[in-house]
Order: sequence, then structure tokens, then C-alpha cells
Amino acid sequence: MLGPVEQFEVLIPTFLRVGSAVDDAALGAATPCDGWVVRDLLEHMNGGARMFAAAFEGRAVRERDLGDDPVGVVGEALAEFDTAIHAPGALQQTVESPFGAMPGEVFARLAALDLLMHTWDLGRATGQDLNLPAAVVESVDGFARQALTDEWRRPGVFGGEVAAPATASTIDALAAFTGRQS
Repeated sequence: MLGPVEQFEVLIPTFLRVGSAVDDAALGAATPCDGWVVRDLLEHMNGGARMFAAAFEGRAVRERDLGDDPVGVVGEALAEFDTAIHAPGALQQTVESPFGAMPGEVFARLAALDLLMHTWDLGRATGQDLNLPAAVVESVDGFARQALTDEWRRPGVFGGEVAAPATASTIDALAAFTGRQS
């Protein structure tokens, strides 16, 4: 299983590649997240990445509006998070997360799951495939299937599992596991 740092080395550039297709028209496109358009999804990703970075660094969140470059602002937030998890001892510490205290590595894996699923959401909303290495998807999937208990399945976090088609790819099956319709 790949570690969270290795996962982010693939997931952040994938988000940036998929996000590069987002123009003003795409900001209003529906996403697989119930009731969210692309702009809502990007706002969530921006706030989440900044909050996760702050949790790792034990500081207040450095908020920033999406402005005229929503994907670029999310990219900056992801870079901030990436820097935070690369700090010496970051993954070995206990992090005071919005979900309670948890080991840094677990919190980083949860963030990788969040990034993968929201990049998948963005890909669906903009008609793009993610083309991710199988090892990354399988690592995130393995974590998700161990970690996503009923306590995580609530509005605003993860939905209830939905049936995936028998022919679903690993990432589409993971999306169904997190409550998304393909």
C-alpha cells in the first residue's frame, strides 16, 4: 500500500490536470455531490486543504477566496497541505482534526481519499477520465474500506454505499462505496 505522501505526489498533479479544463461555464456544471456545482466543489476543496494544512501545523486556517482563479487557488491550498505533510514528524504526530484527534498518517490518508473522490467528482462534472496509476487507487480504496465505518456516513462527510455496476472500475467502485452514483 502506498503511503499518503506518495499518493499526493500523483493526486495533486491529477487534480491540476483535470482542473485545467474548468472554465467559467464549467463552474456552474453539476457534480456527483448532491446539490453542488463545480464552484461549490472547488470552494469545499479550497477550505478543506487549508483546514487540513492548519491541523497538521497546529495553527489557524489561512483562508483565501477563490477569486478569479478558482482552480489555481485550490492548487495553492493543496501545495500548502503538501508542505505540511512533508514537515519532519508530520505523519507521526497526533493531529487535532475537525473529526477529533487522530494519528497524522490516518488524517493524511483521509485527506487523500477526499482529494481522490473530489477529483473524481470534478472529472465527472467536466467529462474527463482521471487516468490514475492502479497502485494509487488501490491504496486509497484499501484505506477507505477499512476506515469508513458508519460514523463517517453522514451528510457532509460520506454518503451510504450505493451499488456499483459489476463492470465498474476500481475508482468507480470506490466512488460508489463513498456514496456516489457513477
